[in-house]
Amino acid sequence: NMTTNPNRVLSVKPVADQEYYELRIYKIFDYDKQNAAEDHLENALLPALNRMGLDRIGVFTNDSDENDHSVYVLIPFPTINQFLEWNRTLAADEEYQAAAASYFACDKNDPIYERIESRLLKAFAGMPVMEVPAVSVEKKPRIFELRIYESHTEDHARRKVKMFNEGLTQIMRDTGLAPLFFGETLSGPDVPSLAYMLSAESVEAHEQHFDVFRVNADWKRIRAIKEYRGTVSNIDSRILTPTDYSQI
Repeated sequence: NMTTNPNRVLSVKPVADQEYYELRIYKIFDYDKQNAAEDHLENALLPALNRMGLDRIGVFTNDSDENDHSVYVLIPFPTINQFLEWNRTLAADEEYQAAAASYFACDKNDPIYERIESRLLKAFAGMPVMEVPAVSVEKKPRIFELRIYESHTEDHARRKVKMFNEGLTQIMRDTGLAPLFFGETLSGPDVPSLAYMLSAESVEAHEQHFDVFRVNADWKRIRAIKEYRGTVSNIDSRILTPTDYSQI
């Protein structure tokens, strides 16, 4: 049903300040290892994070590449201190340690993942908190697109963030692209960069929303502004599918 508006937001965390996000990519290239990682996430890590008061935790797989069994985890932190303390809190959580025992017992010659790629992001001022779409709240079929924009200098990255804050974010909302979050990369493998996620009921619906976006008069106006030209040197795009236990 293409008539449902996935941009209708039903759940927004009521905090005054810009959130922080950790985007963790468990880099896995084996189906059985993916299952082991997901068992840990569903039954150990997510319940522990919820006990800390963290919520809206997204878990996704990259189903567009049959050889990639990586698991993507998006964790919102209302404050930077919660991000700094969460590993220490996990270490002191006896329930978590018990649930994670088999995960931690894997042999170093047969690890579950190759590495965890971690990005620390700060939410844009124009979307200071995550906007969870109705399709997630209602647990309907849905997909997400993760888009990473790299810039060739810090100043170009700053200008791209400004472009979103001064109109582009709202244009994406208005055209049905239903952004979930926008984040400036504070630390990660491709600084300077930004990352964001869009949502839709299906890949086909997502493509239709982009068709509307591309012909939008406000988009054509804002992309012509000289300050915003040439600010992106590379775009990495991945279509992600939420797991059954994802909270987004």
